[in-house]
Amino acid sequence: MGKGPGLYSDIGKKPRDILYKDYQADHKFTVTTYTSNGVAITSTGIKKGELLLADVSTELKNNNITTNVKVDTKSNLFATVTVDEPAPGLKTIFSFIVPDQRSGKVELQYQHEYAGISTSIGLNANPLVNFSGVVGNNCVSVGTDLSFDTASGNFTKLNAGLNFTHSDLIASLTLNDKGDTLNASYYHIVSPLTNTAVGAELTHSFSSNENTLTIGTQHALDPLTTVRTRLNNYGRASALIQHEWRPKSLFTISGEVDTRAIEKSAKVGLALALKP
Repeated sequence: MGKGPGLYSDIGKKPRDILYKDYQADHKFTVTTYTSNGVAITSTGIKKGELLLADVSTELKNNNITTNVKVDTKSNLFATVTVDEPAPGLKTIFSFIVPDQRSGKVELQYQHEYAGISTSIGLNANPLVNFSGVVGNNCVSVGTDLSFDTASGNFTKLNAGLNFTHSDLIASLTLNDKGDTLNASYYHIVSPLTNTAVGAELTHSFSSNENTLTIGTQHALDPLTTVRTRLNNYGRASALIQHEWRPKSLFTISGEVDTRAIEKSAKVGLALALKP
């Protein structure tokens, strides 16, 4: 783990990854190639039922500047320019979407040994302003995530979080949805040799007085194959197996079944990512 508390988005990231990362019910195919001058070209296709979505993106790295341009099947163009460390610990990100004239945004990220700050502002007349900050170290950190809409004069996001990290466990507590949702998560490494870990997440909604508990596990069958499972208190069980058949090239199959309604068809998702 890197030095310092990281950014607000890092709070609870490990439990979220073991419970939700790479699970899907669609069919996804990704191919990445590299040109002679170092440009990475990635083509992605996703089949959602009878709907087929696709996009093509190019990424060019020049010293500390990374430019990414993506075009999708709806003729939208997404562009992102990232300047990494123009000053120590600082990162600048500029992004926009064509033809959405209100999508332009500039973001500044700063990471220090005892703080992590991210702030962004929309490049339009009435921008959305976002600020998130974390203070602490690589063991204990506390932070907040705020968004303010200058057009309406209202806060659209008011979140707060606490993160505790030990050598083999991570515990997080966040308050989201303007104080309506309390989320507690836990991640524990059982065996580093087999990459075996367990994770759990408990979410409580104050407005509906509902609780959602999700428990997941992870285990490496061999150095190239990982299995993950999860189950929530509503009886939805999921499983995933991921195999790295060559460096950075992954084949993933995942499925989900409602144990309270076995007669319903199970959801099965496939993902193939190819990199040279």
